[in-house]
Amino acid sequence: MERATVSSVQMKNLLSTTEETPYENYFSYKDNLIGSLLAIFGHLIISIGLNLQKYSHVRLSGSKDPRSYFKTKTWWLGLFLILLGETAVFSSYAFAPLSLIVPLSAVSLIASSIIGIIFIKEKWKPKEFLRRYILSFIGCGLAVVGTYLLITFGPNSHEKMNGENIVRHLVSWPFLLYMLVEILAFCSLLYYYKQKNANYLLIILMLVALLGSTTVITVKALAGMILVSIQGTMQLGYPIFYIMFVCMVATAIAQASFLSQASQLYDSALIASVNYIVSTTVSISAGAVFYIDFRNEDVLHLCMFALGCLIAFMGVFLITRNRKKTKAFEPYVAINSMPGGINMHDTGSTIQPDFGSSFSYGALQSNDSLSEIYTPATLPVVSEEASPAQAYKVLEHNKNE
Repeated sequence: MERATVSSVQMKNLLSTTEETPYENYFSYKDNLIGSLLAIFGHLIISIGLNLQKYSHVRLSGSKDPRSYFKTKTWWLGLFLILLGETAVFSSYAFAPLSLIVPLSAVSLIASSIIGIIFIKEKWKPKEFLRRYILSFIGCGLAVVGTYLLITFGPNSHEKMNGENIVRHLVSWPFLLYMLVEILAFCSLLYYYKQKNANYLLIILMLVALLGSTTVITVKALAGMILVSIQGTMQLGYPIFYIMFVCMVATAIAQASFLSQASQLYDSALIASVNYIVSTTVSISAGAVFYIDFRNEDVLHLCMFALGCLIAFMGVFLITRNRKKTKAFEPYVAINSMPGGINMHDTGSTIQPDFGSSFSYGALQSNDSLSEIYTPATLPVVSEEASPAQAYKVLEHNKNE
């Protein structure tokens, strides 16, 4: 009887503790797999769509109509694939943890690199081809290995994204402290960027990463609430849903603005690699603080997940490092069209020689000194009594003069 009463008391205590838990936490490798596959599929489709649109722009680059690509099926097909891919990536946040989905954006860089190699138009020799693309092949292999480790050892904790859980995470003291540090860091970087003209790439991309961490937090909240609404519990009546939506749109627009400013100052391949590394690191930290993604993970899984991130970072760096740098277009400008430029066609002007050890134009050289070059040739001053022949006689100068 005593054992029965003790077991019944323990059962009641267990039920009471489970009812007091503020959220339902469960583990599902199936959900992780669905979210990972959706993210990989979405990034792959986005990469194909962007390359189709780029192909349409390149093919119609010589057209007189700047918007002629709107009339092509290729451009519209690329737009449809981009929208489809973005929808798949957005849906993936509802199934898998934030810290798992964010690093999978490396799939887009892998796909872009493979598409660029397959559809290359130039004919390269085998040795030149391997020398040119060996880094891309190594980078793709490392990125694939890193992606496999991320999916295998990624966080596997899930909870329902309803309004109460999101508000509870939003007012928790770890996230409030994290937001305070992030706001101070963002304001400091923005001050140095705007007021001190510190146009360093790392500063600009840190601003993008801090904004991006807020974007992915809101995206996961919105995707989770939509999924719960589809399953039967309506969540669209919570004010937090619309607050998250406004934050998502505002931070996404701000990210695009800073990325546009960075693309005007630095190479696009360098921006892609550094932005992936910095944004992924900051977003994983935000997911670990806000959604507590790693609360039930052991040390082995954490170390293997960190190793997968490092391998993926290295692969992305090698992929973008081998991209051909675009050269700025330098149009030909005639010297007579430059304001203040002096040329030989100006009336009463002479060409300014080069200041060097010798006065030369092309292959012609002479040993004249600068003082002799700038010595003006003068006519002799003659009196009125001189003969006309002597008055108009010009002194002959030898080469040494």
